[in-house]
Amino acid sequence: MARHDRWLMLTTLAVLQALTIVTGVYAMTTDFSLGALTRQSPPTKPTASPPEGSPSVPVVTSGPVLAQLSVKPGDGPLPTKGTLTRQLTHALGDEALGNRVGAVVLDAVTGERIFASGADTPIVPASTTKIITCAAALASLGPDTRLSTRVVQGPKPGTAVLVGGGDPLLAGPSAKPGYPKQASLATLAARTAATLKSQNIRKIALSYDSSLFVGPAVPPGWKSNYIPDGEAGPVHALAMDEGRQDPRNKQPRVSNPPQYAAAAFAKLLAKQGITVSKSVRPGKAPAGAPELGRVDSAPLYSLVEHTLTHSDNDLAEALLRHVAIKEGQEASVEGGARAVIAVLQRLGVAQGVSLSDGSGLSPRNRISPTALATVIAMSSSASQPNLHAIASGMPIAGFSGTLGNGRRFTGSDSRGQVGLVRAKTGTLNNVNTLAGMATTKDGRLVTFAFMADRVPVTAEPVLDRLAAIVARS
Repeated sequence: MARHDRWLMLTTLAVLQALTIVTGVYAMTTDFSLGALTRQSPPTKPTASPPEGSPSVPVVTSGPVLAQLSVKPGDGPLPTKGTLTRQLTHALGDEALGNRVGAVVLDAVTGERIFASGADTPIVPASTTKIITCAAALASLGPDTRLSTRVVQGPKPGTAVLVGGGDPLLAGPSAKPGYPKQASLATLAARTAATLKSQNIRKIALSYDSSLFVGPAVPPGWKSNYIPDGEAGPVHALAMDEGRQDPRNKQPRVSNPPQYAAAAFAKLLAKQGITVSKSVRPGKAPAGAPELGRVDSAPLYSLVEHTLTHSDNDLAEALLRHVAIKEGQEASVEGGARAVIAVLQRLGVAQGVSLSDGSGLSPRNRISPTALATVIAMSSSASQPNLHAIASGMPIAGFSGTLGNGRRFTGSDSRGQVGLVRAKTGTLNNVNTLAGMATTKDGRLVTFAFMADRVPVTAEPVLDRLAAIVARS
């Protein structure tokens, strides 16, 4: 019966994932159908866009799609603390972890600490930072927010401005369809051309506005090789295919994503019968300018799932800046860090968290194991429906994302828990972290965070063993 309960919980989580995907596909299909009526058909006259500087410019919101989806933790007994403590303490003594390690296991239902060792010590989190960034985005913006890329009339007749809305997944002309469904630059060109033709305009001067995000395009602490190696691109509010020259490959990244996207857009307009002047330059969209076309991203919950499953650094950085806009801060990495902390304070989990970026590439970030495990516990709670995409987005051991790469949960002491652990990984030089959730053998849902930032070589197998101990406790 105990093993049955564990598989029941795994099935529950899988159903959550499936329902979320189906809901997302349905919502996006519905949005597309509406778009075919109201956006692809040429309007009789342009509609006014929101005023310059309005936080609502880059997003579209709707009702709470996830309101009735929940992870229902099992009500089995808590694992025996003495046995769990002995097993985890022994595993934490592995020299592969180095000499600074933090660990915590929490009961997802009550928040009670089942095990703790250095649990409140702020440690370099690496990519588990994305849990915090995504939780703040869901709590602040709402799970159904969409990021919008627009074209508006320029300051003079016969001019138009491509306005970046901070959607790095905006698909360029050579991108292949995937999940989540991406907003398309080709679709934007078709809608814009239709509006222009309805006004008997077939030749324009095009500029582009990437001013939604401000501050350095490269966050402090990033290593010089990150962008050349394709780990992330420079952060701009206008980019297509995350600034990749080839959307199928991590590298190379383009040096000027806004200009690259605008040049591609001009070519797409030409294919739609709109002649664009040769010089495409940066500009500023006039306040309240009539809108010529718009495309919207997938809902935020889908973007969060993608960010966590695939450890998407570019999208995490964009989400950090969108939280800043929503929270009334400047849309920079510094403003985003302040905004995320403000949201965490409202959630009651800000202690032990300091940020230097949204993705975790910066080694200057610090997060305590307790903060990570608490946020994950919140994501499994019926009282926090907006956060459920954290639970459904984390990779499944041996199956998906950064835990499905054939390197994780393959040891004799961890492979028995394949499919029974959901967790976000974190890896930098000398840093390995793992934070997630598991169901114990008696059906109790628990959350955990294991973090080490003075690792001699790699501690991934030890972290997998620690999570496996929790799952079979």
